[in-house]
Amino acid sequence: MRQAQEAGWLEWQAQSGRGKRGQLRFLVTPESLRNAMMEQALETGKQQDVLELAQLAPGELRTLLQPFMGGQWQNDTPTLRIPYYRPLEPLQPGFLPGRAEQHLAGQIFSGLTRFDNNTQRPIGDLAHHWETSTDGLRWDFYLRSTLHWHNGDAVKASHLHQRLLLLLQLPALDQLFISVKRIEVTHPQCLTFFLHRPDYWLAHRLASYCSHLAHPQFPLIGTGPFRLTQFTAELVRLESHDYYHLRHPLLKAVEYWITPPLFEKDLGTSCRHPVQITIGKPEELQRVSQVSSGISLGFCYLTLRKSPRLSLWQARKVISIIHQSGLLQTLEVGENLITASNALLPGWTIPQWQVPDEVKLPKNLDAGLSPTDRTSYHGRTSTGDTGSGRL
Repeated sequence: MRQAQEAGWLEWQAQSGRGKRGQLRFLVTPESLRNAMMEQALETGKQQDVLELAQLAPGELRTLLQPFMGGQWQNDTPTLRIPYYRPLEPLQPGFLPGRAEQHLAGQIFSGLTRFDNNTQRPIGDLAHHWETSTDGLRWDFYLRSTLHWHNGDAVKASHLHQRLLLLLQLPALDQLFISVKRIEVTHPQCLTFFLHRPDYWLAHRLASYCSHLAHPQFPLIGTGPFRLTQFTAELVRLESHDYYHLRHPLLKAVEYWITPPLFEKDLGTSCRHPVQITIGKPEELQRVSQVSSGISLGFCYLTLRKSPRLSLWQARKVISIIHQSGLLQTLEVGENLITASNALLPGWTIPQWQVPDEVKLPKNLDAGLSPTDRTSYHGRTSTGDTGSGRL
């Protein structure tokens, strides 16, 4: 009681004598006190305490957290805080299931090459350039001389060589680089790939996020523009890498606040709308009104694996039945969340076949397909995350 009074939270006047009642007067509201404590916790870098304080009033979670979301200046450091609707999977090298995890991996780790943002062609990253032999069986990647890991250690060709060999032990990566015969350190600043056969997509494959390279002993340490400083079920924090070898980001820190209650259906939100941006001062939030909303673009695709048990026209007939029968409208998803498209990408029109009536399908589709030849469905919903599944 004395500490609360000294902090200016309340006044307590005791009355002497048995049966006398003292007077207790609160000087601040629980909401203002909670906000002040949250701000104090943020200033001292205790984001976890902020999330715990917010849970004291789950019904007011959005109002409590809104002033702290988005772009903020924390201790003169430009920080971006993003509320997120689900816990993130571990950011380990190799293939990752979620779109958010893939994006974060691309910020933490770097590859020998990367895709140019404008042309989408591979250009140098950890390697400043590369050379290919005339027969296409030897690729020499020349490393930059100023590379540093997030822990400050200088990057050596042997480090990248070890990590590449570890990646190739993963079944999916082994298939992706099936043309690679061996990898050698042919010079202190050069990695050389020897191939079984020419593979002129090698630079593209190395630019993929799944080919990005972590420290051989510390799989969460990379060379990307951001380093991972905190990873918990409630909070993921990235901070800029001072020794990054390319253009440095303007932001110094990015935080993912894992707050599933913010996206519960009862609140009118869901994983379809994981990001909300409010412009205004904290005291104006009570009068905030929606200006616009939208759903980010995603894609679903359906393919049939080649099988001798289905002819080409039988396969096309299956696809046309699914695409033209209104099957999409029977899915148990929000109205207009998934709509049929006539193009893979703008300008890439999906072929439309007029299947002859005499084309007949097997009476039992299972009888016409082996287990590995069944129709495969891969779904992607780009609302800040990607999920995939098979039917």
